[in-house]
Amino acid sequence: MAFSEKQRGVLTGMVGAVVVLIVVMAGAIWLAPTLLIPTADLAGRLSQILRWDLLVVVWLIAAVGSLAGHRFRTPQDIDGAGLTVATEVAKVKQAILQNTLEQVVLALAVHMISAAVLPSAWLPAVPAAAVLFAAGRLLFWVGYRRGAAARSMGFALTFYPSVALFALCVISLVWTG
Repeated sequence: MAFSEKQRGVLTGMVGAVVVLIVVMAGAIWLAPTLLIPTADLAGRLSQILRWDLLVVVWLIAAVGSLAGHRFRTPQDIDGAGLTVATEVAKVKQAILQNTLEQVVLALAVHMISAAVLPSAWLPAVPAAAVLFAAGRLLFWVGYRRGAAARSMGFALTFYPSVALFALCVISLVWTG
């Protein structure tokens, strides 16, 4: 099966994101095992991870605020999508918000599970994932209007770190019994 030009563009963004993910997360684990999450007790781990998750939640706040501001300024959209036919701008902002919400919920859940499950030496992967999330959301947001290929790296930098952390949690649980 031959890929279309759009599929090749998406694949390029996804592969690029995987390379960045591996370098950043492995580097964080290898180079900063106690610098990013300096405490070993669960309460301290959660506290440190929640601080890093400000980088995750700020994007949900920005997406909600962007759509709300647009609706307030646009008479056709002020009553909301449930009561009107949304403008193209509102549709794009709603799509970005929806995707951001999905990614934030997944990231926060996986980050909290990671705090409870991962060995201390692997915990720097969580702040690395939060930084990648923020970078990914920026790229996703900027690239959204230009199509799937333009937003693919941003999407992948938001999604794949959550998948990688989840896989690390499963590996840790299997490994430690």
